[in-house]
Amino acid sequence: MSPYRASPGFTREWAHFGFTVDDGVATVTLNRPEKLNALTFDAYADLRDLLAELPHRGDARVLVLRGEGRGFCSGGDVEEIIGELRKLDVVGLLEFTRMTGAVVRALRECPLPVIAAVNGVAAGAGSVLALAADFRLLAREAKFAFLFTRVGLAGADMGSAYLLPRIVGLGRATELLMLGDSVDAERAERIGLATRVVDDLPAETQALARRLADGPAQAYSATKVLLTREQDMDLASAIELEAVAQALMMRTEDHAEFYAAWSGGRRPVWSGR
Repeated sequence: MSPYRASPGFTREWAHFGFTVDDGVATVTLNRPEKLNALTFDAYADLRDLLAELPHRGDARVLVLRGEGRGFCSGGDVEEIIGELRKLDVVGLLEFTRMTGAVVRALRECPLPVIAAVNGVAAGAGSVLALAADFRLLAREAKFAFLFTRVGLAGADMGSAYLLPRIVGLGRATELLMLGDSVDAERAERIGLATRVVDDLPAETQALARRLADGPAQAYSATKVLLTREQDMDLASAIELEAVAQALMMRTEDHAEFYAAWSGGRRPVWSGR
């Protein structure tokens, strides 16, 4: 655990989704399968708070985000969220939209690699949660749907208009966000929205999570942070940031272990330090 954690202690149980940590692999399971894992106010808030805690726990090196049952996440619960939002004034609505955006920001700023295991529909806010992950593994029956315009809202929500063009390009992002049509797994892979489409999603997710958890954690973390930070930098600034980061990485135990392993003709044993 982090030596710099102040009171109160880390949250042991999360009431609005499942959470486990097993040998470096943290797993969040959205567990309302009867509603295709639709999100509630509390689920959003808990996700935001968990992501703030996770980098400081010290027992996780990778995060897997998955859904229970036949769907990944169908977005915000129509009854529990949209109906209630109709009662709020603009100030209250802005508090809500900033909270949902904070979840996506936390996913991108979390220094741990994040894997979205998309087993079925990822719609609305669910599609943006997957979009904010570093890796998107899709079952063959999975599909995306950025549904916001279909409920009379802007297709740009929770950072989707920032993230999606950087993944699939502006033209395809315009199509997906404006029209809100479904994207099946085959097309998602073809346009770069899916990292990979797999036949055995649990096994492939576990294999990737294990590879990340057992690998050079500081190297993975630095790579994610630099990818995120450099999105809005000019080339000269990006090169300087990478130079500083790489000089620091050259003093890590893992880099020293690589050289020792190379010199000894063996495979490196990463410590994540």
